[in-house]
Amino acid sequence: MDWLSQWILSIIDNLGSVGIALMMFLENVFPPIPSELIMPAAGFAASLGKINLLMVIIAGTVGSVLGALPLYYLGSKFDEVRLLRLVNRYGKYLLISPQDIQNSQRWFDKYGKSVVFFGRMIPAIRSLISIPAGMARMPLLPFLILTAIGSFLWSTLLAYAGFVLAANYQKVAPVVESFGRYAAIIIGILVLYWLIKRIKQVYQA
Repeated sequence: MDWLSQWILSIIDNLGSVGIALMMFLENVFPPIPSELIMPAAGFAASLGKINLLMVIIAGTVGSVLGALPLYYLGSKFDEVRLLRLVNRYGKYLLISPQDIQNSQRWFDKYGKSVVFFGRMIPAIRSLISIPAGMARMPLLPFLILTAIGSFLWSTLLAYAGFVLAANYQKVAPVVESFGRYAAIIIGILVLYWLIKRIKQVYQA
């Protein structure tokens, strides 16, 4: 077990569900802290009887939703040019690059509000997708609902995997990384199918 996993487990031992929520909050604001380790480790702790699995999932969801708000607020206060200038100057301290912002913006432009939901389950963009949502002035309530649902599913998947795998929970991370590479293709196919279906409906009307 590496030092990061040990640190995560020690936080859970000392702070319980509050610690999980706090780490998931930080994971959204500070993307290099991976949910792919936090939630499976919390699931592992639940398998040992240290914490209830449902509380793990709820805490992970609450932390994710709260962590999405600062980035949403940041996006709502800056246009793309000013934001990229800010990230170019200070992003290195949070390990965020202008390219990360541009990638999340492209996802939002391409898939619209639905990416707030789907994006919560794609490691490459899950934290930063809140920024273009804020820049697009997406209404807060739909943003929170889609973020909560996506975060709940993501937290459930990771926590349950850690719970089932127990001491082997670290095997979850490589699988999640592979999922992230193929998720964009899957979502693209689903969106294309939806567009084709809508076009056919328009022409048949």
